[in-house]
Amino acid sequence: MFKTLGSALKNREIRKSIIITLLLLLVYRLGCFLPTPGLDRTLYSDIASNDTTGILSLLNAVSGSALANAAIFALGVTPYINSSIIVQLLAVAIPPLERLSKEGDDGKQKINMITKIVALVLALAQGLGIVLGLGKDYLNPIFGENLIWLTGVVVVIVLMAGTCFTIWLGDKITEQGVGNGLSLIIFVGIIATAAQAIVNSVKNVSNSLTYLWELIGFLALVLIVFMLIVFVDSSERRIQVHYTKQIKGRKMYGGQSSFIPMKINASGVMPIIFASAIITFPSLIMALCGVTKDSGWFANFWYTYLGTGSILYSVLTALLILFFAYFYATLQFNPTDISLNIQQHGGFINGVRPGKPTTEYLKKISHRITLFGAIFLAFIALVPSVLFSAVAVGSQGLLNSFTATGMLIVVSIAIEFREALEGRLMMNRHKNIL
Repeated sequence: MFKTLGSALKNREIRKSIIITLLLLLVYRLGCFLPTPGLDRTLYSDIASNDTTGILSLLNAVSGSALANAAIFALGVTPYINSSIIVQLLAVAIPPLERLSKEGDDGKQKINMITKIVALVLALAQGLGIVLGLGKDYLNPIFGENLIWLTGVVVVIVLMAGTCFTIWLGDKITEQGVGNGLSLIIFVGIIATAAQAIVNSVKNVSNSLTYLWELIGFLALVLIVFMLIVFVDSSERRIQVHYTKQIKGRKMYGGQSSFIPMKINASGVMPIIFASAIITFPSLIMALCGVTKDSGWFANFWYTYLGTGSILYSVLTALLILFFAYFYATLQFNPTDISLNIQQHGGFINGVRPGKPTTEYLKKISHRITLFGAIFLAFIALVPSVLFSAVAVGSQGLLNSFTATGMLIVVSIAIEFREALEGRLMMNRHKNIL
């Protein structure tokens, strides 16, 4: 990684793109501390800081503490993530959206525009939920007590504008910088929140040596989980394909071998995000609206049996991760198309006949790899959190910042960023050759 980064910094064009990326990320980080006009920062921060469900803590970590700061980027990219989930699911069920998804770059641009429109609607819904759910006690009447409703309108508009500007920053990073912009924004938010939690824990060490041993044990466990994630995320199954020699005119084609790389965790962190977004959506709405466990029978039932940390919550999360892992693998890997492509180019897999047997073989391998990847994701989503709680008993800030889901996101985005740098370096070498 450091070798790739060093080589990239030596190239003028890539260095310029990296600088643009860092400047745009700096703009995002500044927006995470600018307060939302009309929203009482102190009272709102208490809700995010004292959250017992873990939902707001996770969103706060992803947004880089913008949620706890009641900043203009408080909603961050959460509406866009939920919008992407909704549009991708609807693309399977609605034929017009399915056709758009298969129309190449033009179709992807239209799908992207639909996703942004849905994200704007979701940002509006979340902004209204915050204002109406919390009530006027959490608003600073910037236009006077008689026009408190106008203050609420300003808060909703500012939060929506913050989401739109965050999406715009992500698009600009993707166009002019290096890597996927929205992914890097999430990456920076998680890293910033984790760094702040570590600094606060180091300050607590001076009060008691117990915190020192907790911090050392916690960081060692985090390192082990990081190594496990990197190992599995970089693993792949290679299926060797041989091509027969073909003579067309005066030229001979084929006679070589290649590989079909099938990553163990091809879907990345998306199944966890999808599963978490669905199962935590009611808790998120209730938390943003100030609904507590004692607010009614439904809230009591949900927080008790379906809240984070409950047995039923863990079981449903694992099942949803398994479902979305297979769903995402189906979207990314089509054995029929790959088998047809191999057959058209005169290729074959050792011991497997071309045509339908090749399709069945690839499908069987894909299902096995997807199952292993889904089990790994379910393990990462559930088990490390229990271990972290056992090690860092008195460090709630560390537990809220270092979630297994967040670490998986960080590793996936770091690997994606490295691959983007390597791709830019490869393109530059080809330009020099030409």
